[in-house]
Amino acid sequence: MTPITPLPPVAFKDPQRTPIHNADLVDDYGWLREKGAPRVTEYLEAENAYTAAMMADTEALQKKLYDEILSHIKEDDVSVPYRDGAWEYISRTEKGKQYPRFCRRPVGIGGETSEADEVTILDVNELAEGQPFMSIGGLALSPDGNLLAYSTDNTGFRQYTLAVKDLRTNKVLADRAERVGSIVWAADSRTIFYSTEDEQTKRQDRVFRHVLEQPQSQDVEVFHEPDERFNVGLGRTRDRKYIMLGAGSHTTSETWFLKTDTPDGDFNLIAPRVDDEEYDVDHRDGFFYIRTNLNAERFKLVRTPVEHTDREHWQEVIAEKSDAPLEDVDLYARFLVTQYSERGLPVLRIHHFDASNALKPETDDIRFPDPAYTAYGEVNRDFNATTYRYSYQSLVRPASVYSYDITTKESTLLKQNEVPGGFDASKYESRRLWFKAADGTEVPVSLVFRTDKFTHGKSPLYVYGYGSYGYPLPLGFSASRLALLDRGVVVVYAHIRGGGELGDPWHDAGKMMQKRNTFTDFIEATEFLVREGYGDPARVAIEGGSAGGLLMGAVTNLRPDLFRVVLSHVPFVDVMNTMLDATLPLTVAEYEEWGNPNEPEAFAYMRSYSPYDNLDALSGKKLPAILVKTSLNDSQVMYWEPAKYVAKLRTLKTDAAPLLLHINMDAGHGGASGRYDYLKEIAFDDAFLLKELGVE
Repeated sequence: MTPITPLPPVAFKDPQRTPIHNADLVDDYGWLREKGAPRVTEYLEAENAYTAAMMADTEALQKKLYDEILSHIKEDDVSVPYRDGAWEYISRTEKGKQYPRFCRRPVGIGGETSEADEVTILDVNELAEGQPFMSIGGLALSPDGNLLAYSTDNTGFRQYTLAVKDLRTNKVLADRAERVGSIVWAADSRTIFYSTEDEQTKRQDRVFRHVLEQPQSQDVEVFHEPDERFNVGLGRTRDRKYIMLGAGSHTTSETWFLKTDTPDGDFNLIAPRVDDEEYDVDHRDGFFYIRTNLNAERFKLVRTPVEHTDREHWQEVIAEKSDAPLEDVDLYARFLVTQYSERGLPVLRIHHFDASNALKPETDDIRFPDPAYTAYGEVNRDFNATTYRYSYQSLVRPASVYSYDITTKESTLLKQNEVPGGFDASKYESRRLWFKAADGTEVPVSLVFRTDKFTHGKSPLYVYGYGSYGYPLPLGFSASRLALLDRGVVVVYAHIRGGGELGDPWHDAGKMMQKRNTFTDFIEATEFLVREGYGDPARVAIEGGSAGGLLMGAVTNLRPDLFRVVLSHVPFVDVMNTMLDATLPLTVAEYEEWGNPNEPEAFAYMRSYSPYDNLDALSGKKLPAILVKTSLNDSQVMYWEPAKYVAKLRTLKTDAAPLLLHINMDAGHGGASGRYDYLKEIAFDDAFLLKELGVE
């Protein structure tokens, strides 16, 4: 007997029809913003019930996928130890437990350690008891190693509470602070600096100084950032001599410094902010080393004496490279490491200091064998180190940690993540391809497939995209991805404009009044892949989340015929209503990414692509199967954006393809916090995708 398909919940239009700032924008579903209102809760629960009913026939597949994914994950595992002071630190995951346990063990005179001496400093599983959600915001050890400051969020709204634990007694102290961001200790191991967020917009805008055992009411505000475009944060130089206080927008930054041994002192400015100039700072031997885009679009490295930090004193150390953006600098007593992006892929370069503290002209590169990969510096706490620890992984190679000896110039593998369940890397192949967009721009895509399952022109194709904030897609190994690859799906990552793979110019070419490049790049990437035989044109699935969810909505509006399945996570689809509401988190700061809709030209351009405001273009058209996922406590993209999007789209649909909305009622922007719960979410998504692609 064929089961009866349940009717989707009806999204009643608001009889008041809520106008938002402009006669062109009338929001029929604005009532869904009433979080906690009975009619809203009832509607969201009805959506979940409908989705569960529509997915009921995949429950066995979901279980199979979950078991399969879990079989490729080592449940009992331990991180590579790193030394910090008199202790060696590790984190452990244990079978059946959702969260890690952070541990340490003492280091002997000769550098030896014993697992028998290991103690737990923080068990996140204990913190999560009785909580539907648990996330650690930050961990900061006092310089003497006796105290641990940490912050937790138990709702998913990314609102963190500071706590301090005495590791000698294992007791949590009375010291607390709310809405905390970054945390840094002063050298006295009694003073903590922390940032806090504005209650309405969740912008980190203030920094306080707290002395242990004193009430929070006595904490001293040492900094306030009034500009709504900027967030503040705290850090410490690797040599531990200075606390750094930074304020940054999407395009501009500014930094202050304070000696760690003078916590009662005043922060001093490195150089005043200049619009569209960014810089970040570390310290070595009386000089601040500064990575900056001052007269260097792809960044360069300069240094300046601590006593004279104005730009006029900045001396170039490493010049800008026209073909390789300088993404990061790690500074040590004997050497420094730069990370460049060459053709969108990272290269780690070792530079050596000579006796006069100048950099030697010779450099040593750490390069990698795979055509598509991710590499970056690992935890390196020792400023006087003679080795450099880095992480490397690719689409076909599990995450690995290496130690590079700056004298022998050799890398030693410390650990490669084990992939149980019969994984054989030789069965998979990754490729890096480039295509020309309509305007002549070369755009890269990275892909991976299982060679014995690939059929030219007939394989199901999955394309993932993001393309915003200058964020480069990480090309790491994923045990959960094997479930798709082993069923013959070709998995692709599209490095479209708006991302950061090719530096700031790549980002600039896909933001503000150039944002449409992001969408057309993605469409053209998909067409290119199909044309080259990497996918069956009738079986194309796409996925994106957050700003990548905006991408999903925009390309579906533009080319619904191109895609068979759309997975959209916490999607930023209601661009106009959100960007016109300055009371929401992120909005004002986001003007530098999307534009200010209070300006007529920007309003018109944003209005032309906003997915929610352009759904009428889909009326009467055949649509892909669409799964939209969100979380009730999302603080980045409010739950009502995807809820309104689905409600409005339902009124326009005339085909039988499923349109599903799933709301996690206990989580935030990143979904479930527990690792097993998160795997179940992946299995759910994969089951929807495989079913709609017709993959056995």
